[in-house]
Amino acid sequence: MVFTHDTEASLLATVALVNSAEAPDTLTTPEELVAFLDEHEFTGTRVGDAAELAAVRDLRPRLRALLTSDRDTAAGLVNDLLGEEHALPQLVRHGGHDWHIHAVAPDAPVATRIAVESAMAMIDVIRADEMSRLGTCADPDCEGLVLDLSRNRSRRFCSTTCTNRAAVAAYRARQR
Repeated sequence: MVFTHDTEASLLATVALVNSAEAPDTLTTPEELVAFLDEHEFTGTRVGDAAELAAVRDLRPRLRALLTSDRDTAAGLVNDLLGEEHALPQLVRHGGHDWHIHAVAPDAPVATRIAVESAMAMIDVIRADEMSRLGTCADPDCEGLVLDLSRNRSRRFCSTTCTNRAAVAAYRARQR
């Protein structure tokens, strides 16, 4: 395992959130936000309205900048996010998960919880000098982010769709 469970879960959620902005946008309704939050097991209060959706959607460019920046810039962005949200890390245990870190209250707005959990996960990435595990999709027609948690660091594409598209293109090129 490269990172702890909560760090991996937060990184996966952050990458999925950033990639939801790629065409077609997959985060356009409050129902899609609820599905995203459920899929990534976000706890705490939820309002479920258009304002909450807008706040989460507004995070995407900032989180993209965080995940695609160099290590020193990422450290500054993490500090900015944590400072703005007055993060106070605490160990918590809930559901089927053992002790892990939450840094905001469960009644904080969803966008705040996402931003802080993303920043907290990036602390581990930065401290472990593992920024190379984050990158952009190798498909030239895609801007999606890739989180490579493989042992051999071989992941190049953001999704199965992009992987298959590249494989088909390579196959066709060989056939010519």
